[in-house]
Amino acid sequence: MAIRIPRVLQSSKQLLKSFSQSSTNVDVPKGHLAVYVGEKLQKKRFVVPVMYLSHPSFQQLLKKAEEEFGFDHPMGGLTIPCTEQIFIDLASRLNT
Repeated sequence: MAIRIPRVLQSSKQLLKSFSQSSTNVDVPKGHLAVYVGEKLQKKRFVVPVMYLSHPSFQQLLKKAEEEFGFDHPMGGLTIPCTEQIFIDLASRLNT
């Protein structure tokens, strides 16, 4: 007997996995933006749809980034100061 993962959760994880990049030289597709997620020195690059910017939960993360970094983002791009797991959970909810 196999364990089934809900289809929405499975597709969200696949989407994030395909958008997750370890290299900063990868192009960002039209309609998406690159963000760096993580705390301390370990940051991971994610490419997410621009539509996330209008969602209230994502805006809370942006406000936290503004409070912590202002306009000086150490990675050279938008840095979101939260754990990777929190970001993935939020992105999974936004994809539904």
